[in-house]
Amino acid sequence: MDYSKAKELMKLQQEASKIQNELSNIHIEAESDGFVVTIDGQMKCVKVEIEDETLLKDKARLEKSALEAINKGLKKSQEIAAEKMKGVMGNMGLDFPGLN
Repeated sequence: MDYSKAKELMKLQQEASKIQNELSNIHIEAESDGFVVTIDGQMKCVKVEIEDETLLKDKARLEKSALEAINKGLKKSQEIAAEKMKGVMGNMGLDFPGLN
């Protein structure tokens, strides 16, 4: 690998690191039937709220609501991360389905 390629790779790594940092500051809120979850752009759950206390009395409903809210939040987080990383991946000459 010549020097210019190594320098370019280092720059791309720095860009990817910067984007990862930005993603940790993005918060996505998703709700289902009174269950609210907050997921950051790195797909980490940062907060859970139960706005409808009747959920506490119905285990099956609570589980369903939690699952739906978490999956919605994770999906949105993945979409945001893919969009942010698209430019870096393109600069690296990588072409992944779903990123274009």
